[in-house]
Amino acid sequence: MGVDTTVFEHRLAVPPEPGLTPEDVVARAEAMIPALVERQAETEQRTFYGQDVHEEFSRAGFYRILVPRRFGGYEFGIDTFVRVAINLTRGCPSTGWMYCLGAAHALPAATLFGERAQEEIFASGEFVCPATVMPGGSAERTADGDWLINGTWGYCSGSPYATHFMGHALLESGEPMLFIAPRSEWTRLDDWGQALGLKGSGSHSIRMENGRVPDRYTIKHHMSQVDVTGGTPGRALHGPAYGGGQLSFMVLEDALLAVGMARGALDAYEDLMRTRTTPFPPIVTRSEDPDFQFRYGKAAGLIATAEAATLDAARQWREASAAGAAAVTHEHELGLAGICHEAVALCWRAVESYLFPTAGSSAVRSGERIERVWRDMSMFVTHAGVSTFLATIAKRDLAKARFGLE
Repeated sequence: MGVDTTVFEHRLAVPPEPGLTPEDVVARAEAMIPALVERQAETEQRTFYGQDVHEEFSRAGFYRILVPRRFGGYEFGIDTFVRVAINLTRGCPSTGWMYCLGAAHALPAATLFGERAQEEIFASGEFVCPATVMPGGSAERTADGDWLINGTWGYCSGSPYATHFMGHALLESGEPMLFIAPRSEWTRLDDWGQALGLKGSGSHSIRMENGRVPDRYTIKHHMSQVDVTGGTPGRALHGPAYGGGQLSFMVLEDALLAVGMARGALDAYEDLMRTRTTPFPPIVTRSEDPDFQFRYGKAAGLIATAEAATLDAARQWREASAAGAAAVTHEHELGLAGICHEAVALCWRAVESYLFPTAGSSAVRSGERIERVWRDMSMFVTHAGVSTFLATIAKRDLAKARFGLE
């Protein structure tokens, strides 16, 4: 009997717009800013962006930016994703937050999981997957080797239109297990909207009751602690764009969201500069007043610096991955985390110290654009990833890594 030499090749899926470019999707996001500004109040009331906005994002290709081309995505990389998410957040912080923290996790899914799992989770070509880093609930092995997962996870931003959920369950040993659960295996709770800010970010809780997850959809580590220096399934399948550090990509999301929010606040302040007058003589348009000129210029400089740092962090992330798996060290990732934290701090300083206090009481009434950004950023800077990890832990860990004390 002869040997079967048939070779089965994975045929590249064709995305909806094969000729679409990164510049195209960035321009589409920028064009949406005015409409997103107009719908901020509606989005907050609903607690997530509307179905029609979701469908527009889908047509624009936003949910395919980080999905590999072999599964019908555009594989445009993190630079394009960062620019798109900044623009959407500039229009509406809640919308940008919900989009970013839903669509971003195509990258870890395509980096860390095996080929069969990827073929299944990316079957539609789109991937919207909220993720949480706080381990919780429980995972019990089934007789056939899969998992039954039970628990409730809060702050699942992006859940209203999600196709999957990425979380961490606790094994019997107490160790965390990363898992991806299809939409059929969990329930979204109606428990979001009462927080100080980001009321429209779709950050609802997710509950699983005996949710069944195949073993190939799990990794017996915390996502932020996966060592990629030995290579990843994604690097082997798709190339270096899917071989980068997951911790540093997670904190890059913090930086881009801060930049987008601060850009929106600066837009609103510019409108006030053009339309409002000074509160004390000489009564002139604010744009003509030296003090308002200084405040605007100072805030603009802080935000521009933060954006430049964020875009450069994305470049460094991409170039390290392209240099080879060994270049993506823990020290490298923590260095990028330091950049991202400073970008967040610069944006918060611009809004909290210069724009919000001098906008005027009528401009910070409930529902005004600057008032909303201030609420959203006030909520944002209390996030444990910013206030605890980036502010303290990441800095100590960077020094430990540098001096070999890990």
